[in-house]
Amino acid sequence: MNQKDRKSMYKSKQNADKILSANNRSSLTAANSPNAKEEKKDNAKLRAIICVILLIVIFAGFALRLFNWQIVHGEEYKELSDASTENIVRSDATRGEILDVDGNALAVNKTAYNIVLNKVYAREDSELNLIIINLLNTLSECNESYIDELPISWQDGGFVFDEGSEGDVEYIESPPMLNQEGLSADEIVQKLAERYHADNITDPFTKRSVVSVRYNMEKKGFSYEQVYVVASDVSSNTVAVVSERNQTVPAVEIRTVNERVIKRGTLIPHILGVVGKLDQEEYESHKDKGYSLDDQIGKFGVEAAMEDYLRGKAGEKTIVSDSDGKVISEQETVKSKPGDTVYLTINSRIQEVAAYTIAKNIREAQKLGERDVKNARANNAKQQSKLGEDCEAGAAVLLDVRDNSVICAASYPNYDISRFYDPDYSQTLFNDDKVPMFNRAFEGAFAPGSTFKPCVATAALQENIITPETTIHCDGEYDYYKDDVVHCLGNHGDQKLESAMAHSCNVYFAEVGRRIGITTMYMYAEKLGLGSKTGLEVTESTGILAGRDSTTWFEGNTVQAAIGQSDNAFTPVQLATYASTIANNGVRYRTHLIRKVVNYERDETVLYNDPEKPEITARTGVSQENIDLVKEAMHAVSQTATMRELAGGFPISMGCKTGTAENAGSDHNVFICFAPYEKPEVALCVLFEHGGRGYLPQQAACDILEAYFYGSDVNDIKKSPWKF
Repeated sequence: MNQKDRKSMYKSKQNADKILSANNRSSLTAANSPNAKEEKKDNAKLRAIICVILLIVIFAGFALRLFNWQIVHGEEYKELSDASTENIVRSDATRGEILDVDGNALAVNKTAYNIVLNKVYAREDSELNLIIINLLNTLSECNESYIDELPISWQDGGFVFDEGSEGDVEYIESPPMLNQEGLSADEIVQKLAERYHADNITDPFTKRSVVSVRYNMEKKGFSYEQVYVVASDVSSNTVAVVSERNQTVPAVEIRTVNERVIKRGTLIPHILGVVGKLDQEEYESHKDKGYSLDDQIGKFGVEAAMEDYLRGKAGEKTIVSDSDGKVISEQETVKSKPGDTVYLTINSRIQEVAAYTIAKNIREAQKLGERDVKNARANNAKQQSKLGEDCEAGAAVLLDVRDNSVICAASYPNYDISRFYDPDYSQTLFNDDKVPMFNRAFEGAFAPGSTFKPCVATAALQENIITPETTIHCDGEYDYYKDDVVHCLGNHGDQKLESAMAHSCNVYFAEVGRRIGITTMYMYAEKLGLGSKTGLEVTESTGILAGRDSTTWFEGNTVQAAIGQSDNAFTPVQLATYASTIANNGVRYRTHLIRKVVNYERDETVLYNDPEKPEITARTGVSQENIDLVKEAMHAVSQTATMRELAGGFPISMGCKTGTAENAGSDHNVFICFAPYEKPEVALCVLFEHGGRGYLPQQAACDILEAYFYGSDVNDIKKSPWKF
């Protein structure tokens, strides 16, 4: 830019500044003019007038509202204003039902009648006590029992503590109740009577009855919002009598409830579970979800696992009462919603066969063991025990390999869950040394024996440690580690994979395990589903993987782990999942018990485990070539001369593996398989604790497979069992 241009720009800027300065002076002059000041005053007056008008309108509205309340509806609102309380009373929700895969009933509802007390209609203690006395007398005349949980009885002219009542007595003496320790039974009854204004009752039986009901009311949270159940599941005759005698006593109500009924209580007791009243700990953890102490909740099994679906939603009724306790109005404000119905994957027919054949063959093992022990002792044989005489338990799990749904899962000893709350029966269960309530199918962890060998073969092939042609010589003993010598059941000579699997050669797999190493070995075991939870909705054990879960480990332990010993311990459902994963070419699906959840009317699906779209939990990463080699080796097991006379003789082809696991007592016997070999549909594990004979689990397996493939029921099996 030259000097002439700069001068021109400077003059332009000076002219612009002069124009702006002139405009500013003009604006200031206009703002200070008389007209502008007058205009500001007029605007201020207008705003003040608008504010006054708005205030008048607002106060006029209040005045009209007050006129409406006090003059137009004065009497109506006066009556309502005399009401001292507005109470919300809950109504129980209908619990959803549990069915098998075909819709057969497992846990359903039946209509029952409860006698309840409603505090809304009986506010004074004296009135409530009189109502209780009259009601208990009526129940006694009808031969009905009331709910009595006071741990004190009348005996020989005085009150005494019931046997085993220490915990209840401790609660009564705690700060929330009497807050005094070391009281006698008589003193507790008297102090409770004073607490409930029943100390004027002279008859000790009547006093105790009233105290018992009032004590339990307090314990269960009896309130304006929570009714109290005096007697449950009463007869229709009792309903009629109580209704007639209490027509003018609104505090006594007959309520229709749905009582849980278990069909075929011995079918799946370990899986189904039960419902029961909440204990204090359950109440504290569930009260924020709307539970009361008097509610039912699933205690274990499917009843507990699917609680959120099964429970349903309670209804609510708002009751308005005046200061005299007279009800002014009642209105249902929240309708109850029944719980959802749960369909399991369990097939009842096959489950019944599994339970029957497991029990039958375990009893057979015990019988044969006792016979052999007797003969051995008579002949002064070297081995006089551990021949199967201690076989008392076992389990079987059958999976659909296409989605790992549980078709059946039997655990023995069995029990009748429909009698769970029978005190004498439940006491027998708890005292039984065989622990019949323990779910061995899902929670029992057992050494797998030689059934672990397909896992070792899978790892060795995939890690290129062996090929199908790798040869290892067996002379009956493997002593690479002098402190961990492995003995073989035969002297097999040179062994390749297929023959080693068929002969279950311990020497071959001990050497292969040594070459793999424990870390690689348990890594593949995890991928195949061993030592890991399978995904079941109910409680299951994780199991134990040798090396990973061991507190100490020595190199020599690896060869023991490779043949299914050492610390290895797996559940039958894990072993079935493991067999299924091999059958599925190394893809592991989530094992599950729930087929679907539908609403109570069964016209809407809430949850669906589509068998055509199984949930994948792991991919082993094993090549198709290597997994096929393992499957072929398992098929070769079924084709040996010995196995052709046992499970290998079943009409449907299979891949399988037997296992004998050493432990305290007789050996455990395990059998796993998948079938048909060409296109697998099912995977199965049968395990006998201390079975002593490997062929008996195979007999049970064939009965179960017959039920699946040929539609046989338990009567068919009884008439013509699979017998070797």
